[in-house]
Amino acid sequence: MVSSPAVGSISAPDDPLLHDLYGSTCRELPTASDRLRLVASFERPIDLVELEQLCDAVGWSRRPLRRVRRALDNSLLVVGLWRHDPRVPRLVGFARCTGDGVLDATIWDLAIHPLYQRSGLGRGLMQAIIERLQTLGVERATLFADPDVIDFYQRQGWTLEPAGVRCAFWYSRRSEEHTSELQSPCNLVCRLLLEKK
Repeated sequence: MVSSPAVGSISAPDDPLLHDLYGSTCRELPTASDRLRLVASFERPIDLVELEQLCDAVGWSRRPLRRVRRALDNSLLVVGLWRHDPRVPRLVGFARCTGDGVLDATIWDLAIHPLYQRSGLGRGLMQAIIERLQTLGVERATLFADPDVIDFYQRQGWTLEPAGVRCAFWYSRRSEEHTSELQSPCNLVCRLLLEKK
């Protein structure tokens, strides 16, 4: 079984209020403060205005909201990270995956609000995504990243693909027999090979 990159314990909360707000599969990410609760959810709908504000905060260019809605609707997975407030939860992180849900998935648009960066939340969100892909039985995932965040993925155990073209990959120990195929200079796709649970 693939072990996800190490991060503090991501736990399923026992709090019924969290299940009501974020869905039955929500996960609480560890924080340095007992008063701060951050919850990752694949079930809570993403508000497009909040997502646009998050993207603005991380410096991404704006996309037409109707196209963003279509992209979310056509994604295999969409995960939001909320700063929990029982009245008005705030979106502070986001990522999505596209793919067929069986063989391949691609992770896109991982964003953590700058006020929450450098505290392990991006790592925690990636762990939640990888665990969900494993649960779905997805065998391979690709990840494309801008050059300025490659270090983030390398610190989690990912390495650059051989040509060094804006992506990273990570192999499970079991997949070493596939490594030579994936390291071909013609293959510019990075891969994370997942084992079925």
